Amino acid sequence: MPGSGPTIAHNVAQHRFEARVEGTLAYCDYRRDGTVLQLVHTEVPAALEGRGIAAGLVAAALAWARAEGLTVVPVCSYVRAYMRRHPESADLLADGVAM
Repeated sequence: MPGSGPTIAHNVAQHRFEARVEGTLAYCDYRRDGTVLQLVHTEVPAALEGRGIAAGLVAAALAWARAEGLTVVPVCSYVRAYMRRHPESADLLADGVAM
C-alpha cells in the first residue's frame, strides 16, 4: 500500500536504491551498461527482515528501469526470486536471460 513502507531513494552516485529504517541502511546495488541494468546485490539487515523492504527496493529499481527504457539482468538471487513472483516484470528481462 503506498505510503506504508520506508522512503526509498535513488542514490545515483553510489549506484543503488536505498532506504533508511530505524537508522539502518538497506539497499539494492546496480551496474548500468548502456541500456542494460544489472541488479547485483540486495542487502537488508537481519533486524529489518520480513518488512517488505527488499521488495520495495527492487520494485523501485525495476520501475526506474522501465521509466528509463532499460532491460534488466537480475544477478542478485533475491531480485531473481522477486521477478519470478512478479511476472509483470518479465518484459524487462534482457535478451537471453532466463528465469
